[in-house]
Amino acid sequence: MAITYALMQRFEELAETEPERVSLIKKAKVTKINKEGNNVTGVTYSFNNEEVTVDGPVILATGGYAADFTDDSLLKKWRPDTFGLATTNGAHATGDGHKMLMQIGANGIDMDKVQVHPTGLVDPKDPGSKWKFLAAEALRGEGGLLLNGKGQRFSDELGHRDYVSGKMWEEKEKGTWPIRLVLNSKASNVLDFHTRHYSGRGLMKKMSGEDLIKEIGCSRKDLEETFSNYNEIADGKQKDPYGKKYFHNMPFQVDDTFHVAVMEPVLHFTMGGIEINDQAQCLNSDGKPFDGLFVCGELAGGVHGSNRLGGSSLLGCVVYGRVAGDSASKYLFQQVLNGGGSAAAQRLGQISLHIDPNQPGKISVEWANGVGASSGAEEAIQRQSQQSAGPVMTSGKNADSSDPAKVSKPNDIKDFKVPEKEFTLEEVAKHNKKEDLWIAVKGVVMDVTDWVEEHPGGPQALFSHMGRDASEEFEMLHDDEVIPKYAAGIVIGRVKGQEVTLEY
Repeated sequence: MAITYALMQRFEELAETEPERVSLIKKAKVTKINKEGNNVTGVTYSFNNEEVTVDGPVILATGGYAADFTDDSLLKKWRPDTFGLATTNGAHATGDGHKMLMQIGANGIDMDKVQVHPTGLVDPKDPGSKWKFLAAEALRGEGGLLLNGKGQRFSDELGHRDYVSGKMWEEKEKGTWPIRLVLNSKASNVLDFHTRHYSGRGLMKKMSGEDLIKEIGCSRKDLEETFSNYNEIADGKQKDPYGKKYFHNMPFQVDDTFHVAVMEPVLHFTMGGIEINDQAQCLNSDGKPFDGLFVCGELAGGVHGSNRLGGSSLLGCVVYGRVAGDSASKYLFQQVLNGGGSAAAQRLGQISLHIDPNQPGKISVEWANGVGASSGAEEAIQRQSQQSAGPVMTSGKNADSSDPAKVSKPNDIKDFKVPEKEFTLEEVAKHNKKEDLWIAVKGVVMDVTDWVEEHPGGPQALFSHMGRDASEEFEMLHDDEVIPKYAAGIVIGRVKGQEVTLEY
């Protein structure tokens, strides 16, 4: 979240201060990678019923395919056994980049390597949903137990993701689902942020030991036996049949309080993708790089082996993101110096070299015109360019414009004013349906009905708070300024009897 928001802010800054260098075009869809032989020359995209071709090196970072439930699904082709699972990914992760690149001869690698994460949080209100929130591995790392429908352990909770998922499937075959993750009071205190976050979404419940016994449907004796055996294993008096070696926040006692959530394995990450080299160049089916085509993020395959380790997706996003940017810049610069034939290189114009005597050894390079497009395309890009990296609303009563290209920049937060109209929380609570959805945050009331698809975190994050005050959950994840900056148009009033506490 912090990395994403920092990138958004930097994009906005560049688009506003250096529009000749940076154009942000949202709601556009790339339809074609253009190439001549092995040389990629640019892309064609559609926007607002208009097709535009832009020339120059191409970097693609379109994500994975862990939510590809489309007719030509990559999941169905490569891992049909996972197609029926829910996913933690947003609706964007449908492998569009993979399909487009393979059409021009790019090489797919490890496409059957799909990661199933063991701990997807099951929403009691919508257990069959194809979209589920992920339970952080910290919950098991700090001592959370996975118990089956008989109140028994069945695995080393700290095992690899594929191992734990496999053990959960074995329990399903035995008829001992659902699986619950159970945190005792010590672990709950350590994981206060997580337990409040998941509880606020209605995905986790706090309960007594007696309530836990009723929840599972086992006897007190069964649960006491599970906890007693586990405590002895942690004390070294027994050997764990599942090989667990590390124990935190002990002991477990029935007469304690617990945070409990139902879990099931979910699609989480795709290790498979487009083959690249160490310069993030896209490789063709002969193992040779395309000229002018670079790939990073989850779209790139062969980076993580058969099962990605937790936290290491930063390798694809941050590390290879930088590598791809550096490689594309070097490629374009070489094209200019060599008098390359690409339209983008030709239109860079005259190069100026500046030597600063106060900085020995440093040379600054500038060129006159950085837009790699025909004059007609340049006009289209200028019309479509949006300085905001925030959502653009294109429909409904709160729409910014019927033409998203007319929305040029985010709201100036200095101009933001909360409407004086007041609503009680009881009134807010009546608007608790997907087709009529209000949320209160830090004293303001927002009608998000027509905005759910624009929410960067996906609609499910909003559906968890329909008709409720979501101040605590909002504060965990967002800076206050995102409301006046990106969502000023959906603020309809203030909460009666509450002070507006947004700080921006």
